[in-house]
Amino acid sequence: MELRHVGDSGLVVSAVGLGCNNLGRPGTAAESLAGARALVHAAIDAGVTLFDVADVYGAPRGRSEELLGQALAGKRENAIIATKFGVDMQGGNGPDFGARGSRRYVRRAAEASLRRLGTDWIDLYQLHRPDPSTPLAETLAALDDLVRDGLVRYVGVCNLAGWQIADAAWTAQTTHVRPPVSSQNHYSLLEREAEREVLPACGRFRMSVLPYFPLANGLLTGKYARDIAPPDGSRLVGRQRLLADAPWDRIEKLRAFADERAITMATLAIGWLTAQPVVGSVIAGATTPEQVIANALTIRWHPTHDDLTAIDEICPPGRR
Repeated sequence: MELRHVGDSGLVVSAVGLGCNNLGRPGTAAESLAGARALVHAAIDAGVTLFDVADVYGAPRGRSEELLGQALAGKRENAIIATKFGVDMQGGNGPDFGARGSRRYVRRAAEASLRRLGTDWIDLYQLHRPDPSTPLAETLAALDDLVRDGLVRYVGVCNLAGWQIADAAWTAQTTHVRPPVSSQNHYSLLEREAEREVLPACGRFRMSVLPYFPLANGLLTGKYARDIAPPDGSRLVGRQRLLADAPWDRIEKLRAFADERAITMATLAIGWLTAQPVVGSVIAGATTPEQVIANALTIRWHPTHDDLTAIDEICPPGRR
């Protein structure tokens, strides 16, 4: 597994991370502690160090953090835990009064996540989405306090537009607090909108992009085909609209590209992302140890310049 620095910082993570939103999700193999433990241990054995979760994940909310913490028992030193705050926890972190970026709430959310994770520190603490009701300077100051108190190592942001990323970096610089080292955004071969402003902003301020949904809700796994019912038990069963609206012309060309190089669709999708200079780690979700291992192995494929040019012709840069 390749290791990379996150932004202009000393935080080092695996180039492929494990998205932990499936931990505690009803109907998945990772719903139980045994399933979650199998998933997390397979990731560690495959060289994955970054485990990305959020306080809002799981059923009930917070369950994903609890299972991740329990699964990492005795292995905490092998893991970089990234979690998030800022989405409505429906009282799980106490009353928030609609200000989930406020100094009061940030502290309460962090302390609640620490308890659920069963750890003394969070490696990367991320604002899950913008809070328009709270000044950004207040949120960044609250995060800086957590770093000073040793509860958090590094801070990041998620789902911000390019101008908001620039605003966060500039605000941190001018108020003399820790700047965010990463931005987690939707980014894949079928969703390249982030290349317009998010990637340039992160590059300018020496931040890493942590792409989520790298397999485009499963459309880039190779499991699905045009006008064919999804396999029983797959995640797109019952999601006919997503399948009907999928860009099948592009997907089929990508499948042919992968077949010509004897690689899987997932290898193409994740390997292409890891080849982007601003990408730090690709957040790949999974529900079984086999999927974790397959995602980790994608790092072995390194696209050439000609490969990247051909991919751009199939999926034009900066487009949905």
